[in-house]
Parts: sequence; C-alpha cells; structure tokens
Amino acid sequence: MSLSRFFIDRPIFAWVISLIIMLVGGLSIFRLPISQYPSIAPPQIAISVTYPGASADTVNDTVVRPILQQMFGLDHLEYISAQSYASGQMEIDLTFAQGTDPDIAQVQVQNKLQLAQPKLPTEVTAQGLSITKAVKNFMLVVAFISTDGSMNGGDIADYVASNISDPLSRVSGVGDHTLFGSEYSMRIWMDPAKLFNYGLTVRDVETAIQTQNIQLSSGELGGLPATKGIRLDATIIGPQRLTSPEEFERILLKVQPDGSQVRIQDIAKVELGPQTYNTNSYYNNMPASGMALKLAPGANQIATEAAVRAQLHELEQFFPPGLKTVYPLDTEPFITLSIGEVVETLLEAIGLVFLVMLVFLQNFRATLIPTIAVPVVLLGTFGLLNLLGYSINTLTMLAMVLAVGLLVDDAIVVVENVERVMTEKQLSPREAARVSMDEISGALVGIVLVLSAVFLPMAAFSGSVGVIYRQFSITIVSAMWLSVLVAMVLTPALCATMLKPGQHEKTKGVAGWFNRNFTKLTNGYLGGVNYLLRHFMLAMGAFVLITAIVVVLFLRVPGGFLPDEDQGLIFGQITMPPNAPMEKTAEINHAVADYILKTEADSVESVYSVNGFNFAGQGQNSGAFFIRLKDWSVRPKASQSSAAIAMRIMMHFWGSPKAQILAFNPPAVLELGNATGFDLELEDRAHLGHQKLLEARNMVLGMAAQDPSLLAVRPNGMEDAGQYHLDIDREKANALGVTIDDINTTIEGALGSIYVNQFTRNDRVKQVYIQGVASSRMQPQDLDKWYIRNFTNTLVPLNAFVSAHWISGPQKVENYNSFNAFEILGQPAAGYSSGQALATITNILKKLPAGIGYEWTGLSFEQNASGSSTGPLYALAMIVILLCLAALYESWAIPLAVLLVIPLGVVGAIIATLMRGLANDVYFQVGLLTTVGLAVKNAILIVEFAKMGFEQGKTLEEAVLTAARERLRPILMTSIAFVVGVFPLAIASGAGSAARVAIGTAVVGGMASATLLAVYFVPVFFVVVLRFFKVKRINERTDPHAQIMNSDGHE
Repeated sequence: MSLSRFFIDRPIFAWVISLIIMLVGGLSIFRLPISQYPSIAPPQIAISVTYPGASADTVNDTVVRPILQQMFGLDHLEYISAQSYASGQMEIDLTFAQGTDPDIAQVQVQNKLQLAQPKLPTEVTAQGLSITKAVKNFMLVVAFISTDGSMNGGDIADYVASNISDPLSRVSGVGDHTLFGSEYSMRIWMDPAKLFNYGLTVRDVETAIQTQNIQLSSGELGGLPATKGIRLDATIIGPQRLTSPEEFERILLKVQPDGSQVRIQDIAKVELGPQTYNTNSYYNNMPASGMALKLAPGANQIATEAAVRAQLHELEQFFPPGLKTVYPLDTEPFITLSIGEVVETLLEAIGLVFLVMLVFLQNFRATLIPTIAVPVVLLGTFGLLNLLGYSINTLTMLAMVLAVGLLVDDAIVVVENVERVMTEKQLSPREAARVSMDEISGALVGIVLVLSAVFLPMAAFSGSVGVIYRQFSITIVSAMWLSVLVAMVLTPALCATMLKPGQHEKTKGVAGWFNRNFTKLTNGYLGGVNYLLRHFMLAMGAFVLITAIVVVLFLRVPGGFLPDEDQGLIFGQITMPPNAPMEKTAEINHAVADYILKTEADSVESVYSVNGFNFAGQGQNSGAFFIRLKDWSVRPKASQSSAAIAMRIMMHFWGSPKAQILAFNPPAVLELGNATGFDLELEDRAHLGHQKLLEARNMVLGMAAQDPSLLAVRPNGMEDAGQYHLDIDREKANALGVTIDDINTTIEGALGSIYVNQFTRNDRVKQVYIQGVASSRMQPQDLDKWYIRNFTNTLVPLNAFVSAHWISGPQKVENYNSFNAFEILGQPAAGYSSGQALATITNILKKLPAGIGYEWTGLSFEQNASGSSTGPLYALAMIVILLCLAALYESWAIPLAVLLVIPLGVVGAIIATLMRGLANDVYFQVGLLTTVGLAVKNAILIVEFAKMGFEQGKTLEEAVLTAARERLRPILMTSIAFVVGVFPLAIASGAGSAARVAIGTAVVGGMASATLLAVYFVPVFFVVVLRFFKVKRINERTDPHAQIMNSDGHE
C-alpha cells in the first residue's frame, strides 16, 4: 500500500500528524530569536592598550610589532589589522574565518600575547592589555544628557563611566564598548615656575605621591600564634589612600631649612578632572556622554538590545535629577520593522495565492485544500529552523515568502489532478484521489529532489556568503520536503473527504467566461506547440539566440554583495587639517549638526556629535556624527531616504576649506564595516618606507578622483602632521650628572601625563595623574621652563641637553597582515554598483609601483569571496540537478530536455534586474536559483506526463501534445500563483525594501519568462532530445528482441 493510499483511508490520522506539526511549529516561533541577519560577520578578537605619551611610531615599533610577531599558528585566522595613534592608543583586530569558535580563538590569542608581554614597555604592561570578543561595528549607541543643565559633559561622562559602563558591558551579548568621554581622575597640574622656586622636580612630586598615597595592611592585635591567655583580637587599620583633592593638596613635598613645609598645593592645582581629554560629545548640540556597544560574535542582536534596555531601565531609577537616556544609533527599529514588512508580505502572498487558485479551480472546497497546506508547512518549517538553531531574520523570512509559492504548487497539482480524474473517469473523490496519487507521486518526489538539488549546494559554501546562502537553502528545502509530505499525506485525504463528484468546470457567469477563454487559449497554445514541433529547427534557433542573449546580458549586470538599505541611520565623519585643535573640530561639528537639524528637520530626529574620534582614527582634528532619522512612515519621499539625505549633506560641505566632511549610508551588514562601497589595504610589501607608501596612496587617490564611476575615495586614516622632535644629547646629559630616566620622566610629566597610582572615590578605584599646567605646554619654548636635579642636587634646565626641531610624521600608523599599510575607502557614484566600483579601483591598483601591494578587507573581502563562489555555485547546482533527473528517469537524455529550460527563466530575471538598475548580488543569485528550480519544475510536469504517454505507446508528438494540454492549466495556475505571491516583494517600500525588491524582481522576471517560454519550448526539447539520442521505451530496452524505434517514434 502506498503512503498516500494509507492516509486516504485514514483522514483523521493525516489531520493528527498535521496538527502536531503545526503545534510544534507554533511553539517554536516563540523560542526563535529575531535578528536582521544571522551571524554573517566573521569572529574578531581585539587587543587594545594605551601607552601614555608615546607617538604613533613608538607605539607601532614597541608594542604592535612585538605582538604581531607572536601571532602565528592561530587556527582559521584570515587577517590582522592594527592601528597605532599619536595619543598612545593601540588596537589590534584579528579576524577569523566564519564558523570559528570565538572562545577558542580568544584563548589562543591570549596564549600568544603572553609570549609577547615580556618584550613590551613596562608602562604598557602596568596599564594592562585588554582582549575582547566583538564584531567590528557598533550595534547601539546610548547617550546621556542633562535636561536641566545641572551636569556638564565631564560630569555626565564620569557618572556614565562610574555607574553605567560596567553594568552594560556585562550584559550577555555585549562584546565590547567605547566610551565617548572619561571618568574622573585626580589631576595634579604642576606649575614649572613654582617647582623651580621651591627647588623641586617632576620626580619629586611623583615620589611624594607614591609614598604618601598608600594603603597599609597593618595586621592585627592578638593574631595567631598568640600568647596564652590573650583576651583581645582586633584588626589594625593603618593609613588609608587619599580620597579628595584637599587631601592630595596636603601631600608634603619638602621641608625648608627654616622649617616651613612645601606641599602640593604650593606648586600645583589639584582637581577632579577627566582621566583623558581625548573625546567629548554632544546630542543635538547639548553636552552629552555616551557609550557605543559592540555585539559579541554569535550573539543575538535583538535579545542583546532588549537586555541592554532592561538594564538601563533598572539603572534609571538611581540617576541624578535631570539625567536622561537617548539612543542616537539604534538598529532595533529597522530590524523589527523590516521583519514585520516581510511578515506582511508573507500574509499578502498567501491571500493572493488563494485568489489565483480560486480563479483557476472555481471551487471553494478545492481552493481551501491547498490553502490548508500553507500554515501546516510554514509552521512546520519554523519548527525545523528552531531544531537547527536558526533565527527569524530577513533571509529566513524571505525564503518563507518564496516557499509559499513553492509549497502550494504541490497541493495544487494534487487537487487539480484529482478533479481532472473525477471529471474524465467519473470516479468518486476517494477513488479519484487513489488513481491521481498513483499518477503524480513520482512527479512530486522528482520535483522536490530536483529543487533540493538546486538549493542544497548553496549550503556547502563557507564564509559570510555561505551563511546567507544557508539561510535560504535550509529554509526553502525544509519547506519543500514538508510540502511534499503534506501533499502526499494530508492533501489526498482532504480531497477524498472534501471534494464532491460531478462537473466542476463552470459554464455560466464570470467563471464560464474564464473557462471558455481558457479553452481558446489552450487550443491556441497547442497550435503553437504543434507549429514549433513541425519547425523545430526554428525553435532551436530561437533558443540558441535566447541563450546568447543570456550570456551577453549576464556579463552586463553589475556585481554587488548586498543591496544598500535605508536603515534610518546616517554616519558621518569630520577630518580637520593636521594639527588642528579639538576646539576648532568642535566648532565645525557644531555647525554641521546645526545645519542638519535645521535643513533636514522633516526627516532627522537627532544628531549625536563626537569630537576626538571618527571612523578613520583618533585625534584632536577628528570628529564623527551619527544621524538618527525619523520613522519611515513620516518620510515616504525618495528625497527623504537616508542615501538622499547623506548625499545632500556631502554636497553642501563638499570642498570646504576648513574640513573634509563626509556623510554616508551604513552598509547592509554593520558588522562588516562602517560604510558602503569598497574597502582595501594598500601595503608596503618591500619595506620601501612610509614616504613611498604615502606617494603610492596619493597616486591611487588622484586617479580615483578623476574616474566618474567612483565617489568619495579617501584614506581611512589620518594625514601626517607636524611633530616636535626632541633630540637628547646623551653625552652632555651624562656630563651634567643627569640620568636618561629622569629626563624621560620630566618630559613625560611636563608635556604628557604620568600615571602615578590610585585612589578610591564612591566605591570605585580611580587613577592619579600628574601633568604640567596647560600654560606650560602650549608653545615650543615652554620646554625651557622645566628642570631636572642632577647628582650634585643642582637643578639643570632641560634645554641644556635637549634640542628640538619640527618634522612631519604620522598621527596614525596602520598595519595589515604585518605590513605597513594605508586603508582606502570609496563608494560607487550615482548610477554605478559596488561591483563596478570594485572593478574600476582594481584597474587603478594594477598601476601601483613595484613593492606596493594591496588586499581587500571588510565588506570587500566578503564580496570578492562571494564573486569567486558564484560560478561554482551555479555549476554545482546544474550537476546535481542532472544527476537527480538521470536517476529519476533512468536516462541521461531526458534530463537534458529538462535542463535546456534554464536559460528561458534566466533571461527574464536578468532583463528585469537590468531594467530596474539592480545588481548581481546575493539576493539576485538566490532569485536566479529559485527561477531555475521553478523552471525545471514546470518542465518536469510536462516531461513526466509526456514520458508516461510515450511509454504507453504514443508517438513522441502525441505524447508531448497530450502532456502539454493536460499540464497547461496546473503549470499556469502554479506559476501565476507563485508570481502573484512574490510580486509584493518586487514593489516593496519602507524598511528593508532593498533586499525584498532585489529578490522579488529577479524571481518575478524569471518566472514570467520561464512560464511563457517554457510551455512552448519544453515539448520541442523533449521531442528533439529523444530523437537525437534515439531513446527507447523501457520495455524495448529490457527486451533484447525488441525492434529499434524509428525517427517517428514507431516500431
């Protein structure tokens, strides 16, 4: 007994299985995490540290290189990038292959770092090195403002660092964070004139603080071993660390001969001030502070953001009066809305498919049967996704929309065939269901095998593009197998119990008009097929022409990775001229925010400005801004899109003599970078030096500026700036009795800052710094104000053995895979794709001088990996389809008749994509493979019935014409249902619409051409291929005495 016959006789059993599938799937929905994308970005491990007072070159030579030299033998490491800044800060990012366990990677990096630590400066190891797991870009920026003005930016930053930073960084899913501001430290501002008057030096101040700001462990009275009979046991509390500026002011530095005492308050100003003054921030030009949170590798973004918000809600009850939380960068609304839009499209698809089926079937009962299959299959698919550890995201939901058209196909084929058998053979519904399932079970299994062969190879690819392919592949294949299961278990049981015998084709009313016209269409179609069979050379010539058009047009489709989306966010950065102070940067940033808030008031909700930091580096001449746009519903015009607003901001400030101001749309996947377009690293492979690499970089930038297909090609770094180089005459210093260590300490304390030790305030350990007062380090000649004590206890001026001169040097030193490098970013100009921009910049890079190389990084690294895998993906899919069909039909020739249909679908997908100016990106490739699968499916429906007729003794022409007549209605019904169901994707708008439009356009265009052309060409392919290969009937192949078939198909 066949599976279908078993459940036809046991319909309740079929319902029970279906209800269990729905129940499990429904419960799974509440367990599945929600995110925009799965974990597409590869895992990253970041090493960061600060070397106070060191230049970028110094940090690179003494910290970065010793660490990089130990980072070998790490499993699945793809590339290493490192940045050293003139502020003394350093970060090394190690990027691992997709699928690498970040915990294992972190352990391996930690072990390698331990080997490098003995080679690092003591100032660095004293600060400690931080190792974190995090993706590359910000998930969420949380800012804090004082609504009543009671707190300034420094107060807010200290409160955030002291009370909010740690709880948020401990939230599960948060990988790392950047604080825009700094907590307070004890700042001791030394006056060199007063130090000289009292005969003191920087070393004296440092030593006094180290010896007097201490906490002793004093022991206890009565401690063991104790004398016999002791009656007392008490802890001894010794001197504690100092806690207030007043206590630090009273630190004793010196006792004069007359007995008077010199304290810190006599030579310095003591106050609570920021630990670093490197950054400050504003929200809508109001003083603020904030935290930028990064997602941990593999963490769920929606769940993490929800946990962060819950933690903040809990902390807000303890906030000082007037302190308020705002979210200048938040991706959660876009993710939630875009997923909601896809769900809405899914519901629209189900409704539209139902209407199409009702038009064709003209029977509510018959239409209801395949409609019932939809929730069973969709909910079952959610259950499988939960079992496999997937999430509800844009990719899986788009796959669901595509699956709606696929999954109703099976049920439609069953219902339509049962109705046909009932009408033609005058059978009861139950008996008609049995006969029908005997006819089409093989076709159903063949279709799902072939469609699986189309989509399963996608799951075999690695890297970020492999993650995307797997989301589609597993979702669609799961839905298809569930669909076939339902079509063979529940649908025939429903047909047997719900359908009624009798005439089902209406002859009156709108339905009668439709049927009469459809009959005319069928007759005309059969006439066309008959004509092509008689003139098959004409048909094959047209096919060759279509195939040539496919090849030509495919090469013209611009490449891409993922389409840019309006995420409701715009990123921007400001780069001032080298050596510009932060005061000037803040003025420009304020003016930019003011312009945006006034001119784009209808679209912009807020502007969060940061000074001292941007995506290219850190420094006083750097600034960044994050624009949060209003909801998509209040900015429906194309001119209000994020890309349009960013372009207007760019054009308004383009060519400004004061600063370079850029605004750009975030990429589709924030974790893969911070801008759209391309991202590459220019490398000094032959160790030619900084100047030669700089010249090569400028050559590339100059050539790119002249190409119309490129826009905003720029170095993602900082320009060289004037540096004041100190030369120490070591012999003269030695003659004067001054040690190099004392010289370094004096210079560091005078011009930089010296971390001395710690103190406790509000239950938090904070740091103590000494530094020259601002007026003593503003001009080059201020160095003359500082003195050092020699061996004879005499104060010697620094200028006695220190000279200086101006040079030009890097503010940021970059390393990529251990080579000195410059990162270059750029994007396509209007009307060009990211693939075209990549091709153009590649041609420019071919002209690099000898010794200078380049590598792609970030999003471009993934895009190139995607491009290189596309060809093998298509080839593998075709090979697997051929093998499945050969096994199904026990023939190598018949599969060829099916595969020849592929160009007929591809041509429509390509033409539709080109007409709408879209790119050959990941969504297009998925849409193309979907089109291939559906075109092959339609071909199988004709070939399967034609083969059955041929095996029953009909000629090739008779068999294929009969199959064409019987299969036209279900083919058109399923194809139109699919196209109508997917059509809302092609015309989508709002959040996340770019992805929906990309895949919808390819599928609608491909299915339109595949359906219109395949129904005519597949019969021709079947006849031509079987004649050409002289395929015999099965009984002829097994009978050694059978006659050979002649060219007309007769024996």
